[in-house]
Amino acid sequence: MGEEDEHHPPPNSPNVAGEGIIGNNPSEQEQEQEQEYSWPVIQFNVPPQRTYHFCHQFRTASNPNNFLKGVKWSPDGSCFLTSSEDNTLRMFTLPDYGNNHLNECSVAAASEDSYAANLFVYEGESVYDFCWYPYMSASDPITSVFATTTRDHPIHLWDATSGQLRCTYRAYDAMDEIAAAFSIAFNPAGTKIYAGYNKSVRVFDLHCPGREFKQYSTLKANKEGQRGIISAMAFSPSHTGMLAMGSYSRTTAIYQEDNMELLYVLHGQEGGVTHVQFSKDGNYLYTGGRKDPYILCWDIRKAVDVVYKLYRSSEYTNQRILFDIEPLGRHLGTGGQDGNVHIYDLQTGQWVSSFQAALDTVNGFSFHPYLPMAASSSGHRRFVIPDDGNGDLHLSGDENCASVWSFSFDSVVTNGVKINTDELDSRPEHQNLHQDPE
Repeated sequence: MGEEDEHHPPPNSPNVAGEGIIGNNPSEQEQEQEQEYSWPVIQFNVPPQRTYHFCHQFRTASNPNNFLKGVKWSPDGSCFLTSSEDNTLRMFTLPDYGNNHLNECSVAAASEDSYAANLFVYEGESVYDFCWYPYMSASDPITSVFATTTRDHPIHLWDATSGQLRCTYRAYDAMDEIAAAFSIAFNPAGTKIYAGYNKSVRVFDLHCPGREFKQYSTLKANKEGQRGIISAMAFSPSHTGMLAMGSYSRTTAIYQEDNMELLYVLHGQEGGVTHVQFSKDGNYLYTGGRKDPYILCWDIRKAVDVVYKLYRSSEYTNQRILFDIEPLGRHLGTGGQDGNVHIYDLQTGQWVSSFQAALDTVNGFSFHPYLPMAASSSGHRRFVIPDDGNGDLHLSGDENCASVWSFSFDSVVTNGVKINTDELDSRPEHQNLHQDPE
């Protein structure tokens, strides 16, 4: 797709912070251990219990209008990361690695948080996007890193153990000024960082920090392709080499990872695309947009029509509302302006259940990668009208907050095989999908 431009650093370019980046991929023994893991089958018809709750540490006298903007579990499930309006990322470690996840937390409006964040990372400007290194493991400090991109700043790679800046990846515009990426993602191999810009994508080698990158245009010379700012991206988990990128031009495009060849463009989102995610088998793609009440499901093997639409309350907000698919790949959870998290069956596209996670907009929802747990974040910008000289915000514990939820489960699945359940069948994901949008 387009011409490939290579940018190399000048001979006397300064060194970036930190040293070597990431080690090799997990060993075959570690991969075998992961394959032998028994997956819990979550009972979504039973409301989850709030296990941990956090709100007060996000509110400070200097920034009382601070609110959360997203939450993401680490790949190893040992912790989760939040982003907030105060340009700060906070990392919360899961106590006892979730062994006490069945203990209900009675702090719906508690006077104090469950515990304090273990790590703080302060960025200079508004955080556009953040993501974990795909092979992150808390037991291996070398792999314990995450990347961020912020306004008017280069991409930063942070050490999740010490909170120190490991290194930076810098892109420059035609005026030789730093160009900030609007979205970032690690490739499945964990060797490169893909960054979305206006009508272009830059690819950085993870092991070569600095200003060396490859640039690909998303718009051809004949004006065909994908226009606008690349606002979201996701790689197929099935290792097919496919990359989905959403744009504020209300389109989603599928590319080939190795050469960024454009395969096709999907039209249908009512607003600028803010989140894209592949199904676990890599055959379906889910896209959500700004001020768009529907998450669209696409069959990327056909890429013609929408398979079905999943409703969420997001018609009146410019916020990026993140959704997630549970580890078994059979249900999707999404927040909305109504403060509820809605669960959908991905085999049928039907609504399954919902629960109230907050009293304001739930803008982030993330399933734990191994345990029957999830994390949610909520909040939105509030405009205070001074009343009798008092312009302070009076928020409850269920506003501008983050929570960890524990779900009931009745059986496990080992290596994709059913165990002790009559309700779960062994059909592959999406085999019985409705082929017509609702």
